[in-house]
Amino acid sequence: MMRRIFSILFIVFFSLTLKAQEEQVIDRIVAVVGQNIILQSDIEAQYLQYRLQGGFKGSASSIRCEILEDLMFQKLMLNQAEMDSITVTDEQVNSDVDRMISYFVSQVGSQENLEKYYKKTMPEIRESMFRTRKDQLLQEQVQQSILANVEVTPSEVKKYYHNMSKDSIPMVNSKYEIAQLVKKPPITLDQKLEVKDRLYKMRKRILDGERFSTLALLYSEDPGSAKKGGELGFHGKGEFAPEFEAAAFNLRDGEISEVVETEFGFHIIQMIERKGDMVNVRHILLTVKVDPESLQTAYNELDSIAQLIHNDSLTFDEAVRRFSDEKDRISGGVLVNPMTGGTLFDASELDQQVSVTINRMNVGEISAPVPMKTSDNKDACRLLYLRKKTEPHKANLKDDYTLIRDMAMQNKRSEIINKWIESKSSKAYIKICDDFKDCDFNFNWNIVE
Repeated sequence: MMRRIFSILFIVFFSLTLKAQEEQVIDRIVAVVGQNIILQSDIEAQYLQYRLQGGFKGSASSIRCEILEDLMFQKLMLNQAEMDSITVTDEQVNSDVDRMISYFVSQVGSQENLEKYYKKTMPEIRESMFRTRKDQLLQEQVQQSILANVEVTPSEVKKYYHNMSKDSIPMVNSKYEIAQLVKKPPITLDQKLEVKDRLYKMRKRILDGERFSTLALLYSEDPGSAKKGGELGFHGKGEFAPEFEAAAFNLRDGEISEVVETEFGFHIIQMIERKGDMVNVRHILLTVKVDPESLQTAYNELDSIAQLIHNDSLTFDEAVRRFSDEKDRISGGVLVNPMTGGTLFDASELDQQVSVTINRMNVGEISAPVPMKTSDNKDACRLLYLRKKTEPHKANLKDDYTLIRDMAMQNKRSEIINKWIESKSSKAYIKICDDFKDCDFNFNWNIVE
């Protein structure tokens, strides 16, 4: 959900930025789809976004043509949503807008800075975001209905692959399957108590009159919020660690929590403002540092385990089940690719330390102990085991079925969308200005001459 929201934020941000920075530019209508218009500024906003994201493939005119076609599809879906009486609730739109504003404010420091940047009042900014987000939600519903229940069968995948020209079959880079054996140096009770005591002393200083934001700037170990005086911006339930959320949502304005422990460390929290189901709080985070001697002990232990494996006293899988401190020991420590859900990784998908280490190894080899950061950002170390490595090759059904299936699915979806556009555009008024009439569109549009 959050990944989707932040991609939306990026689009809204650059759309508003362009209009804020180019208020004097004379705009014009470049296309009409039903009752909806597409402005030159709509295209330029997305063109700017494309360039800032590193997109440099194709000429400027071809990129703008692609953007125009995408906008035409969006407007055609809006037209269909109106015909089908599809609606979204204001509550749903406002919830997303609250998150967007919270994100923007966290980036620029305050609502006042946001208003200065856009040269608009907060109500005007909110209204603009509301319209954009409402249109996006309507478009999503229409697109979901177009592509509902689309699947590809194994026979369709096979047919798609055999119909591909040799030049269109993609090359597949080397893929790695990796397992790990993790040792996490223990955190002692005394270490935890020392950190909690430091926070309680800071809490007392704040209660005695010092500013929470000043101490957060000086001492908090959350780099993202520390520079903003510990402020996190508006967030709803489900967006914080459970212990943090329980404490934060029970605070009154200006109140400071007791010391709260989460997987990230220890916090004290201050309520800034509550707005409906959203809260804006600031916090100071202190983490418990791993003792260097404990870390060295963990390295030595891994060395001993590696020696047992080299001497054939036990297999890597057995060693993981017996000695690893990570939850993945039941699966033999095999790493799961979060992008695919599978166990194979492209080199670009690996942590840099892992990528460098694995690149020097042969299949079946075990690394020396290497440093790592755990999910809660604590120092630890691990052994890496290269279970499998594929060679670069042309995609084939045996080794790369998932890749080809996804390509077949995308092709099928494109065909369905093309038929939908052709059908709906024949019933809607669609016209584009002369500057874009030479565009080589991907889909069949019934454009009025």
